[in-house]
Amino acid sequence: MNKFFRHFKTVTRHRHAVIKNCFKAGIPLQGLMHDMSKYSFDEFINGVKFYQGTRSPHEAEREAYGFSYAWLHHKGKNKHHFEYWVDYNYVTKKLTPVKMPLKYVKEMFCDRVAASKIYMKNNYHDGSALEYFLRAKATRFINQETSDLLESLLIMLKEKGEKETFKYIRNLKNY
Repeated sequence: MNKFFRHFKTVTRHRHAVIKNCFKAGIPLQGLMHDMSKYSFDEFINGVKFYQGTRSPHEAEREAYGFSYAWLHHKGKNKHHFEYWVDYNYVTKKLTPVKMPLKYVKEMFCDRVAASKIYMKNNYHDGSALEYFLRAKATRFINQETSDLLESLLIMLKEKGEKETFKYIRNLKNY
């Protein structure tokens, strides 16, 4: 099977896993709309070109060009990425991470769990998404409240499993 179909299959499997998680989290409409931009020309072509199957094509594109055009497009179109929530602060005159609305934090959690399952396959465990999150924590440019909430949900997943964590997320009203 060529890279076009393998990439399409990976993106679609990931998207379906996120949809499933979003239904468990009580945000089904977000799940159904999740990552539709990955099928756009701007993202899909580079995804095929840099497809490997074991990690995001964005990583390979960054290695080749020093940045990922597809990622820049993706994060600008999808509010469940914390990178979307960075804005210019007119007081400090600097870019500043903005607190994400709860519904997008919930979707981000669903996305991270699904990505860990898709890329790690049989090596996945309930602590995998937390381990991934912690590896880059020191360099992540994210609002502290948003980061703390996501980390607490990933810790809960590791310690209490999916069923209890998704139940908690469904009932979470604010942070």
